[in-house]
Amino acid sequence: MPVALNRLAAALRVLSLGIGLAARGISDNNRTLPSPKPINSSHVMLNPVAADVSLTPPFGWLKCRVVVPLALVSAIACGCRAQEATLESGSPVVVTHRSVPLPPKANQAPLWVALDDHLGRGTTTQRSGPLLTLNSAGQQSLRMRDGSGAEVAEARSLRLSWRLAPLAEPVDIARQIAGPFASFESAERIANRWRNQGVVARVAHPGDWEVWAPIDAEPLEGVPVRRWMRTVKTEMKAVLEGPSGGRTLTGPLMLEAPNGLLWQGGVLRGPFRLQPDAYGSWTLLEQVPLERYLEGVVPHEIGAGSPRAALEAQAVLARTWALANSHRFAIDGYHLCSDTQCQVYSDPRQASAAVRQAIRATSGQVLAWNGEPIQAWYHASNGGVMAGGDEAWAMDSLPYVQARADGSEAWVNGMALPMKDASSVSGLLARSEGAYGTNHPRFRWSRTYSAGQVAQALSAAGLPSGVPSDLSVQKRGASGRVLALDIEMSGDGEAVLLQLDGIRRTLRRLPSTLFVIETLGPDRWRFNGGGFGHGVGLSQAGAIDLAARGWSFERILSHYYPGTTLTSVQPSASSVTGQAP
Repeated sequence: MPVALNRLAAALRVLSLGIGLAARGISDNNRTLPSPKPINSSHVMLNPVAADVSLTPPFGWLKCRVVVPLALVSAIACGCRAQEATLESGSPVVVTHRSVPLPPKANQAPLWVALDDHLGRGTTTQRSGPLLTLNSAGQQSLRMRDGSGAEVAEARSLRLSWRLAPLAEPVDIARQIAGPFASFESAERIANRWRNQGVVARVAHPGDWEVWAPIDAEPLEGVPVRRWMRTVKTEMKAVLEGPSGGRTLTGPLMLEAPNGLLWQGGVLRGPFRLQPDAYGSWTLLEQVPLERYLEGVVPHEIGAGSPRAALEAQAVLARTWALANSHRFAIDGYHLCSDTQCQVYSDPRQASAAVRQAIRATSGQVLAWNGEPIQAWYHASNGGVMAGGDEAWAMDSLPYVQARADGSEAWVNGMALPMKDASSVSGLLARSEGAYGTNHPRFRWSRTYSAGQVAQALSAAGLPSGVPSDLSVQKRGASGRVLALDIEMSGDGEAVLLQLDGIRRTLRRLPSTLFVIETLGPDRWRFNGGGFGHGVGLSQAGAIDLAARGWSFERILSHYYPGTTLTSVQPSASSVTGQAP
């Protein structure tokens, strides 16, 4: 049967696979998803029967200056444990993706943190994608169990390859895709708009952030989408390699490492899981209790040698952020990633005695607003002025993250907010005395771009190539940060408008969006700026400075998140001990 539009047939095929399909995952990695190509927004047509029509602007850029907001802070995930919506009698069945069981609630079990994702990608019927090698950190063997609980391997080193196996029955998948987006926050804002209309929309991360919705959902006004349909006939299987050949395994796979698992130069304690994701590939994840998770985050986010109060503030924020964002990868069956799309999680052995003491001293404490964990954004340096959340992402303003001067009384009195013009920002950048966190190497910075470098950056982001002729700031936020950057093209080339988080996602050499532009010639520009990161919430450089001045972690957090309160969460026994749920 070709790509299906017959809803009844699709429903029968899905039902014939039963619950086992959700546990196994299914794969169609023998195809390549076409990269979205931008088109003129005036030509967007939503055809209900079209397939693989790319109508999506990448990241935060918009052609023809059509304004599409990109982000909204999401509410903390509800306690639902089902991936698919319950449809009313007579409603058509729409399968948008390969179903994966949800992880346990983050406050009731260890966090499920992805160490490596999209495993097996590139596998064909003729060859395996890159192999996965797992090594014990000591003399004791690794022990692996399959989905039935049976032990399948015990060795100090295990190697897994991948193969495509035919499904008993093909499965039809169809969805609308909005994106890609520069951040989860940007994607979640669009997903929430769909949800407010009663649509089951999900944020996915097959490579960049996207929003998936049923193929027959009512499109959102002003949000271009592409329609994607496939009949999936294979699923990805893990194969345990050995001297006598390979053994195909049934997932999810459980891995115990009594001496720890060697991983990217560090040692992780586990236990670990290997499981299918929503894209047909697999994920290696660690089931790590919340407090132990912080040992792998705090030293890598702020530095193990930071003053005590700064470490304590970072511990509270990392704990708060993890709980408030534990729904981020729900579609793939785990809570968080381990890179900069979440919080950097790496070798816990880098946690000094001071880091561990800071975690113990703040055990269970989170920052809350109206009784719920806040969106605890933080960054390296704000350049002397805090940003409002709506200056980083397209979201409603939040009372606890607003544009404010970050410095002494003299520094605050010398700054007039809002700073809406280049001269005000230039005046800020010319000063530093009295600001907090001035020791950061990017408190003040300069970057030069040629027209060729700008064109290359635009091309890498998926925009049409052209010869940039002029760069100009179209809009600034209250803190002076750039909200919209216009790039004019010579000749008949169309102008490109970068917005919010899409600015730094495209022009990746810019440390922040707090900058002014100086024209050096017809094809060369200098960006003079301050700070490193989005500027929202706590400045780590500022926290280190304030801790060195004798501030407590409570005072530091109150300074950067006014109106919030410290509260305690009570994790379950398994989330403390790290026992598998």
